[in-house]
Amino acid sequence: MINTSLSLQYVTRKSSLSENAPLLIMMHGYGSDENDLFSFANELPEELFIISVRAPYPMQPHGNAWYAINFDAEQGKWNDNVQAASSRDLIAKFIDEIVTKYPVNKNNVSLLGFSQGSILSYSVALSYPEKVKNIVALSGYINHDILPENKNQDYSNLDFYCSHGSVDQVIPVDWARQTTPFLNLLKIKNTYSEFPVGHGVAPQNFYELKDWLSKRI
Repeated sequence: MINTSLSLQYVTRKSSLSENAPLLIMMHGYGSDENDLFSFANELPEELFIISVRAPYPMQPHGNAWYAINFDAEQGKWNDNVQAASSRDLIAKFIDEIVTKYPVNKNNVSLLGFSQGSILSYSVALSYPEKVKNIVALSGYINHDILPENKNQDYSNLDFYCSHGSVDQVIPVDWARQTTPFLNLLKIKNTYSEFPVGHGVAPQNFYELKDWLSKRI
């Protein structure tokens, strides 16, 4: 059942723990909704308190976006970075609301994002590193236009699992390959994997991220 009591709408799967549960927040891709990634929930560790969020900008005829993607006269694609930054800050606020509302551990918060949700998860973690710990970034890339100018923050608690399809037709794999050198430059722990698929999550990709996450919660 969709919950509308906080600044973003969401669905939940409660943890097997009655208190101090590790929290996982899921963020879907462009044109999707909170039910998309939530289909993973039953396959993930039962101690996780899982929240799958609906992006704030409704699309027509259905679906939602974290920010608009527009096309110019030459059909060049550009992102609405003002909306993207607004969504980044909204997620940070939402994390604060969730850790107050539910019996979760505010020091053990993981983000799992796909595509546009993945781009946002990078931005949230690098802008608000004190709020999150583990980041699963699927089929996304780092949008430098929505990162903080000051990169001298304490990133020592962050750990990233990044993956991409080697034949992704939506977000070029070359964009994703730039994440590891960038994160290494900031001395941030990270793992990067590629799978022979398009813009999606292969079964072996899911099993690898599940194993990675299980060891860190």
